[in-house]
Amino acid sequence: MKTALTIAGSDCSGGAGIQGDIKTMTVHGVYAMSAITALTAQNTTGVSQILEVSPDFLQAQLDMIFTDIRPDAVKIGMVANAKLIQVIADRLTFYAAKNIVVDPVMVATSGANLMQNEAITALKSLLFPLATLITPNIPEGEILSGLRIRNKDDMIQAALYLQQYYGCAVLMKGGHQTGDADDLLCLDGEVKWFYGKRIDNPNSHGTGCTLSSAIAANLAKGDGIYDAMQKAKAYISGALAAMLDLGKGSGPMNHAYQIIG
Repeated sequence: MKTALTIAGSDCSGGAGIQGDIKTMTVHGVYAMSAITALTAQNTTGVSQILEVSPDFLQAQLDMIFTDIRPDAVKIGMVANAKLIQVIADRLTFYAAKNIVVDPVMVATSGANLMQNEAITALKSLLFPLATLITPNIPEGEILSGLRIRNKDDMIQAALYLQQYYGCAVLMKGGHQTGDADDLLCLDGEVKWFYGKRIDNPNSHGTGCTLSSAIAANLAKGDGIYDAMQKAKAYISGALAAMLDLGKGSGPMNHAYQIIG
């Protein structure tokens, strides 16, 4: 069985973060493991508290994983401070990890910044050079590229810039300013659109976490980036279209829609 590791924060309500990642990887047929960067107290209405782990404890988790069940792919999500990013970069380099997908969780849906400037600098300088693929949404793409993104042409320019600057593939996720569900993949200097029909479902908590985890799972199974993305896009559409309705706020998707209707 192929294996995948998620390095991210815990979402006690189960829709995003470690919990959403593990569900996604499992239904994709890979063995899922996790290294937790932070505990969060949250539900569908918001986050009330965040408790970060220590760098030493994060390193201990990663060492125990890589020295026993080596992951075939790694997904990195919420990492809020530079010291934790340094640990992740050091351990992934030491173990020569492959198929690394970085979801730069920098901006909340509300527009609030989730990372300090020094953490953003560490993310760009330490993790992006190790990545196979990064998956920023449009607000995150603006922060990373320094470019204003107002339309699809702007998305192309920002994705090309990031791909050329960091040397990894870039998936620029639409759906914010552009008003549609179309995503852009920039790979080896070429761009490819993945068109999607916008699904009228207010319950979309964890879509970014889920998409990056699905891509990582597909990479673990041997798919190339293009095929991994195409399959992940179809999976997200199906999970949203299942119209799960839980909680009082923006609820989770049905990660297991293929086996639980």
